[in-house]
Amino acid sequence: MTLAPGLRAEILIMVEREDTAVRLGSGDVPVLGTPRLLAIAEAVTVRAVEGHLAPGQTSVGTRVELDHLAASPVGAHVMVSAELTEVDGRRLVFEFTAREKEVPVGTGTIERAVVDRERFLGRLAR
Repeated sequence: MTLAPGLRAEILIMVEREDTAVRLGSGDVPVLGTPRLLAIAEAVTVRAVEGHLAPGQTSVGTRVELDHLAASPVGAHVMVSAELTEVDGRRLVFEFTAREKEVPVGTGTIERAVVDRERFLGRLAR
């Protein structure tokens, strides 16, 4: 495993109707829904450690803190960035930010755990 603080990734999305609170059931307004923002933030953390895990390993989400700071309408371009800030054994801590141009849309922390993929999936079969 070659994980160290400083690993980064980013994803740029354009808010689509499918991304809105109305479509996701998390509200009744046509703006980027918080569940979608979280899903993108998690995807960025996965991308940040791609290629840095040992064969057979993956990471799973374990904890999230998210502040959704501003509304982003359909058509808005939102950049979500994450950086690995702490490695504590199998525990990975990421800080993420989401911005629409210079406007902060969201910020937070995501924790993930490194696991053996087969062992993890084997527990589900029991």
